[in-house]
Amino acid sequence: MPLGVVIRRTPGVTRWDRHVWKASAVLPGAADAGWKELRREGESVEFHAATVPLELFRTDTEAYLHGLSAKVPAIYVVMRESEGDEPFDIVLATASPYEAQDYADTGEELVEKVPMPEGLVAWIRAFTDKHHEDEVFIKRRRDKKRVDLKEDGIGDPRIRQTADVYRAPSRKERVH
Repeated sequence: MPLGVVIRRTPGVTRWDRHVWKASAVLPGAADAGWKELRREGESVEFHAATVPLELFRTDTEAYLHGLSAKVPAIYVVMRESEGDEPFDIVLATASPYEAQDYADTGEELVEKVPMPEGLVAWIRAFTDKHHEDEVFIKRRRDKKRVDLKEDGIGDPRIRQTADVYRAPSRKERVH
């Protein structure tokens, strides 16, 4: 589904940042736009920055359910500083909090959490209802074989180990 990303520019509160940029909304089914001005209120301006595809995958339904179970379901917008005229490149929009966390961990991208419109919540819930399969937890059984009975080299005076705490030091031992 094409998803328009709305970015809001407000005046900065410090002398180092002239503007504060924040993803403020998403527009399901939006047409292409390239930083088109939508609304101006005083010094605050909202732009339709880009339209990116919102893709859902059957293997990520657990993540979507986790995101939908939040108090306020959200779409995560991943942005990267632009080298061109625009302040940011919109990398992607995702409904998966797990994927958003992966992007946030790199530190190269800015990840913004935007409230999800109700129609989008219904669309994603219908997708997860159709494709989600609970994974059955199967506890692994341990082998009966005891592998902890043999301690290779621990306490053996023929094996030179400076970190062996079980071996008594000899008087003629030299460390190179």
